Amino acid sequence: MTSRLLRAPLTWVAVTVLAAGAAFGLYWFQPWKLVTNTEVNEELAVVATATPSDATSTPNASAAPDTSSAPDASSAPDASSAPDLGPVIVRSGEFITHEHDTSGTARIIRTTDGQLRLELVGLSTSNGPDLRVWLTDQPVRTGTAGWRVFDDGRWVELGRLKGNRGDQAYDIPAGVDLEGLSSVSIWCKRFAVSFGAAPLTTD
Repeated sequence: MTSRLLRAPLTWVAVTVLAAGAAFGLYWFQPWKLVTNTEVNEELAVVATATPSDATSTPNASAAPDTSSAPDASSAPDASSAPDLGPVIVRSGEFITHEHDTSGTARIIRTTDGQLRLELVGLSTSNGPDLRVWLTDQPVRTGTAGWRVFDDGRWVELGRLKGNRGDQAYDIPAGVDLEGLSSVSIWCKRFAVSFGAAPLTTD
């Protein structure tokens, strides 16, 4: 009976269909990614903090000015020689969890040459298929109501997520207008769902 079934054409058709379905399911869902991690540790910008100078201190009003040590006007420092404070944070925010537990900080940096880039600091989320990094104009909402909103309006894709853990940076193309882009999402493009997102504010 068994040998007869194995020789039947319909049996091999069924086996082929089942094997193809299993292979497609593994490719589409990639379940092994839920139990594996990809860690990235890229070098991030060192954001300078301005230190108080002597010029900001309040002088003693009762003390008479010492004109003997007044600097000559010709020796005043050139404004162009002022120290470069380096990269600055334009916007930033903390990640919240959507479909998968997510934490870390997102920040947009303006480099010393005027370029913009998004940095993900200490990101921790789940691995998954076809994960992308999106800047969007949608507000970040908690709960399931916020999982699928980020493709409803304007969004800019910065690339595939380099890793589900660690520090990583993404260049923002020069032509991108940041006006109205108020959030970043770790977006699963295959299933149109956010793994986690962060608001981007100037506070």
